[in-house]
Amino acid sequence: MPYLSSIIFGALLLLTISLFVMNCKKIIRNIKLGKDIDRFNNKKVRFYKMLRLAFGQTKMIDKPVVGFLHLIVYIAFILINIELIEIIIDGLTGSHRVFGPYLGVFYDYLISFFEILAFLVIISVIIFLVRRNLMKISRFISNDLNGWPKSDGNYILYIELVLMFLFLNMNATDQVLQNANYLNYGSYGSFPISSFISPIYENLDLDYVVFIERTSWWLHIIGILFFLNYLYYSKHLHIILAFPNTYFSNLNSTGKFSNLKSVYKEVKAMLDPNIDPYSAENSSQSEMFGAKDVFDLNWFQLLSAYTCTECGRCSSECPANQTGKLLSPRSIMMKTRDRIEEVGKNLDKNKVFKDDGKNLLNDYITKEELWACTTCNACVESCPIDIDPLSIIMDLRRYMVMEESSAPTEINNMMNNLENNGAPWPYNQQDRLNWKNN
Repeated sequence: MPYLSSIIFGALLLLTISLFVMNCKKIIRNIKLGKDIDRFNNKKVRFYKMLRLAFGQTKMIDKPVVGFLHLIVYIAFILINIELIEIIIDGLTGSHRVFGPYLGVFYDYLISFFEILAFLVIISVIIFLVRRNLMKISRFISNDLNGWPKSDGNYILYIELVLMFLFLNMNATDQVLQNANYLNYGSYGSFPISSFISPIYENLDLDYVVFIERTSWWLHIIGILFFLNYLYYSKHLHIILAFPNTYFSNLNSTGKFSNLKSVYKEVKAMLDPNIDPYSAENSSQSEMFGAKDVFDLNWFQLLSAYTCTECGRCSSECPANQTGKLLSPRSIMMKTRDRIEEVGKNLDKNKVFKDDGKNLLNDYITKEELWACTTCNACVESCPIDIDPLSIIMDLRRYMVMEESSAPTEINNMMNNLENNGAPWPYNQQDRLNWKNN
């Protein structure tokens, strides 16, 4: 029977890892649909930025209470999962607390620390649930969170609560069995939190306590494995992708916009009489200005769409959003991810992408949203993991202006005046300075 348990555990572990790898491959494939961009320079600077933002969570502390609670959950997620190594070994070999005999007193301190972290996580998660569902915080009751995004935010908190309670319950029953010197339950570990739960089980039949302990153990590991593959469908994918996203993020000043190579070629050809604009090297006829669909964005923008935490800090800082405009930077990232996922499903079904008659522009993100943006970069500055919604907005705008000529009337008039008069105001060349008197 012990062998049967190990076989079942091994099969479950293999299935889970296989599904996780398959989902990771899908994400990588979808991200690679974007255009190439060089983000492999300044490796030391990028590594430091990743340590500062992803590991250090430095942008979270601007909201001290929330930042501290998030830090607790983050640390607990990393450290408690160290115990997962022991659980996997126990599951595959049929042992129980395999590290206990080797680590001695250190093992006691380690389990104590894990229990305290688990208790703090429970408190933090409860506070998060209250904030999300009972407190009227604007970024949590916004319309762009209706449906799955709101449910997803709650589901993950419920899962964390259940996992922590199962962990403590597993330790509580384990302590009872250790005190009774039952079978192979040696005296390993110290249980400062679960010791308050263990009295519930002290007067029960030991075989029944074993059943509860094993049930808690199995549900705990199954919950962790389920969580691993749930990430693909959840905003909590940022747990993994925050690190590459911060590493490959833009190192330039947020106020510096990227230049279009196609435009650069045309301007260069206009200014240099020795360049043949129709040569293969300098021709930009086949290049599209801006972006219409996810294929026209670069791979980092697609990575950011997958990484978005949907926390809403960007939208809460956006002046357009705060004044009632349709624009929500969070929604821009969520809609981009939705479009990537739809394209991915198309690829899964047809092996190659078959035109579905849809585009990111208009079908997902409206022109009204895009033109509401003031390009102030508040969304970029506020993002805790350096996501850049503005870059997507600007690329979509570029397409509208340079490919469709569908800018608002005020902007079209300004550009016409710049072209004809050399200034944004409707004065001819001889009267260009008249604006100063008006």
